[in-house]
Order: sequence, then structure tokens, then C-alpha cells
Amino acid sequence: MEKGSVSQNSAPRQGARDQCSPGSSRLRPGRASELPADVRRARVQQQREKRGREEAAKGAELPALEAAYLSILQGLGENPARQGLLLTPTRAARAMQFLTKGYQESTEDILNDAIFDEDHNEMVIVKDIDMFSLCEHHLVPFFGKVHIGYLPTKKVVGLSKLIGIYVKKVLVLVQERLTRQIALAITEALKPAGVAVIIEASHMCMVMRGVQKMNSKTVTSTMLGVLREDPKTREEFLTLIKN
Repeated sequence: MEKGSVSQNSAPRQGARDQCSPGSSRLRPGRASELPADVRRARVQQQREKRGREEAAKGAELPALEAAYLSILQGLGENPARQGLLLTPTRAARAMQFLTKGYQESTEDILNDAIFDEDHNEMVIVKDIDMFSLCEHHLVPFFGKVHIGYLPTKKVVGLSKLIGIYVKKVLVLVQERLTRQIALAITEALKPAGVAVIIEASHMCMVMRGVQKMNSKTVTSTMLGVLREDPKTREEFLTLIKN
């Protein structure tokens, strides 16, 4: 789903391994059966605890969400007991849980040890990444494209993991904050010389209501480090994402 370019070339096709950095000095982990028994047990326990936390959170949220959707239907003057709406509160609640599952994920969960030592200090760019989220003002979607660039300092990240940092999370926020959160997450994880993030998105709150402008887009950017301080480096990034 990403159509980006990396180091001014194309990003790997969908399904490509995260360990796609040639010459990486990080040892590739073997199969689970080849790991020491204590490591396997620790990983299994960690996965069980994570699943337990996620299921507990979902179980606590579902009744409250169902009641909220039922209240909305009643407030609209609908009859929640009619056939087509009978299970709608439950379906809508489960859909919202799925869409916002990013609240249960941390940056560490997404990266999953996919950071590699690499002697590369030229710009890495992934562009035209599909994104969608929920606007916190009206709880309707906004969607579009994200362009990410960073200047490594001896560390790179698996490309699918780079995309997974916030971009594939559906959170309730504004586009401006999402842009900055992506940049800060990459900075925290990789400690690069600089990071640039640009989001171009259409907001359904402007398309379906309000000004009702079908073709309007909102563009936000965050530049950190040398990509903010050095005009030439920033111009290189802006030129490459346009090409």
C-alpha cells in the first residue's frame, strides 16, 4: 500500500521483510525453535500478558460503546428495535474497537526490534503512504497520504515498521498533532540527524458538512533537526517527494 521511495528509490513491495537493509550488522534471529528455552518461555509469557491486557480492555469498553451507539440511534429518532438496527450498536462498537486498536499499541510493539545498525547517512524517504484517522472535533474520518524522510545516524528501521509508527493507527486527534507525533516517534526510536513528515489529507467534516468542499486538502508538516535548520536539506526532501 505504500508507493514510497527509499534513499531516492522505490520502497519494497508489500510483504517485503523488515530486514531489508543490506549489510546490516544486526544478527538475524533464527527460528523460534532455535532460541534458548528460557528466551522462548519469556516471549510466550510476554505475548500472553499482552493479549490478556488487550482482551481486558476490549471487554471493558464494549458495553459502554454499545450503550453510546444505542443512545445515538434513539437521539436521531430511530427505532433501535427494528430488524436492520437491532444489532447495529454491537456492530458499531466492535468496528470502533477495531479501528482504534492503535490505542493498545506502543511504538515499541510496532518496531518489534526492527532497528538495525547501518553505516548509512543519506536521506531515507518513504512517500505516498495511505493513512486514515478520526478527527477529534466531529469524530468523522480524514484520510490521505503521508510522506516521511529522515537522515540516519548509524541506525535504520525496517520500512514497514516505519510506516506502522502512528500512520496505521486510527486515533482520535487532529492532523496537526498526528504529523508531529509521527516525527517525534521516529526521532525517539532512531535518534536521526533530522526528520520530516508531511501529511496531505481530505477531511470529511469539510466534505460532508460545513463548507462542503469536495476537493479541498489540508497539508501539515513537521521538520526536526537538520531538516528544519538546513534549507538545502529541507529542499532536497521537498523536491524528492514531488518527483
